[in-house]
Amino acid sequence: MKETRTAAVCSSALDFRLVVLAVAAALAAAVGAGEAQARGGSNAAGTTSVQRSRGADGAVDSVRTGRHGGTTSVDRYRDGSGTTDARITGPKGGVSTVDRTRGADGLVDSRATGPKGGVTTVDRSRGADGAVDSLTTGPQGGTTLVDRSRNADGTVNRVVTTTPPPGR
Repeated sequence: MKETRTAAVCSSALDFRLVVLAVAAALAAAVGAGEAQARGGSNAAGTTSVQRSRGADGAVDSVRTGRHGGTTSVDRYRDGSGTTDARITGPKGGVSTVDRTRGADGLVDSRATGPKGGVTTVDRSRGADGAVDSLTTGPQGGTTLVDRSRNADGTVNRVVTTTPPPGR
């Protein structure tokens, strides 16, 4: 009688362990699938590489190779005013340029031309309190104004005003 009772207790303990193991395995599989989706699907594995080199002008150039074999090259160079400009060639052959200039206020403004011809400009200016404000105008005419103000304790407040392109 004692042997059958011991066997029954062992059998129920073994059944409980198997159930716990099965539930843990199912949860582990579900978590793994969720992480794969968060990374961009179950086939998100791959290698991306970035190769940097210093060009003859002293600026750092780079070539990025994506997971699917596309390459993006970034050619940085110094222009006549001493600012660093860039020419970016994308994986489908599109060319973007970034032209930086130093404004009369001493801050660096930029003008970026995208592969489809759209132009984005960033105009930085220094406010009366010394904080740097910026006005960004997008390729379709939308603007973003960032107005910074410096507090007495040295902290900086920021107010961002965005205006959509005309017709939107």
